Amino acid sequence: MKLIRKITFPFVPIYYVVTSLRNTLYDLGIKKSVSYDFPIICVGNLSVGGTGKTPMIEYLTKLLKYDYRVATLSRGYKRKTKGFQLGNETSSVDTLGDEPFQFYSKFKNDVLVAVDSDRNNGIKKLGLLQNKPEVILLDDAFQHRKVKAGFNILLTAYNNLYTEDFILPTGNLREPKIGAKRANVIVVTKCPMNLAENDKTSIIKKLSIEPYQHVFFSFINYAENVISVERNIKLNDLKHFTLVTGIANASTLVQFLEEKDLRFEHLNYNDHHDFSATDIKELETKQLIITTEKDFMRLKQFASLKSKLFYLPINIVLDNEPKFNALIKDFCEKFKR
Repeated sequence: MKLIRKITFPFVPIYYVVTSLRNTLYDLGIKKSVSYDFPIICVGNLSVGGTGKTPMIEYLTKLLKYDYRVATLSRGYKRKTKGFQLGNETSSVDTLGDEPFQFYSKFKNDVLVAVDSDRNNGIKKLGLLQNKPEVILLDDAFQHRKVKAGFNILLTAYNNLYTEDFILPTGNLREPKIGAKRANVIVVTKCPMNLAENDKTSIIKKLSIEPYQHVFFSFINYAENVISVERNIKLNDLKHFTLVTGIANASTLVQFLEEKDLRFEHLNYNDHHDFSATDIKELETKQLIITTEKDFMRLKQFASLKSKLFYLPINIVLDNEPKFNALIKDFCEKFKR
């Protein structure tokens, strides 16, 4: 893979020019962005996958759901449906995609969960509902310039800052680093829990933020129990298991489990992996399977795995939570004034 990326380096200037030109056309108003008169919060990144967008959307959902009618709007990657879809009792991974179905499974009684590759159409459809949302959270839409979100949250992983990356196809950046200037807030995700203040200062310096931007640091908090449809098991009581991941970067999870001296084998699939019949046959031979919540959404449909399939819940902890929460709530409140 590293060799292929080196070979494709001559294509980097082409990708750079194309993405830069696209952004310039939007910045100059030649290509149109639609603004809205209610709060729209975009969560995204500059790189391809693995920065923690799903936990951030869940964090914002929990923060806002008691004061507003909230909707999440995603593309619905790898779903088997087209156009606008609103989560309901018949929804599945196939109709919504794994991450939106995860949102629906957790928050179906509190928020609306919708998918549409055309975000403007999705916003329009949500606005026509009788119980239309008062706040919309756009998942993975930082490059979706057709919508001009009122508030942009840009995520970058601690061990792979966008400032130290290259643009596609050699690196992982979807657009040039200057795109970060569109963000109101930058969150450095997946930080070690004991991150020192001087390390934070060093990272902020690397990010070279603008006066209007705020930087926060987030940490993954893993649960003490693994969860299945029927029961829970204490993580520390596990003797040996198979870890199954189909996410962009499983290194943080693997490191956490290794630091707890747990014994496991790791079956590492590509992000958003569609588990085939062959995959399921192999998993049926395993005694106990621990997976991520996103992968659990895909695997729980297989009855043969029901008794052995568990997931490890996570949430994020922010280093300056009151300030972050105040920025989000103040943004939403200004539309009521």
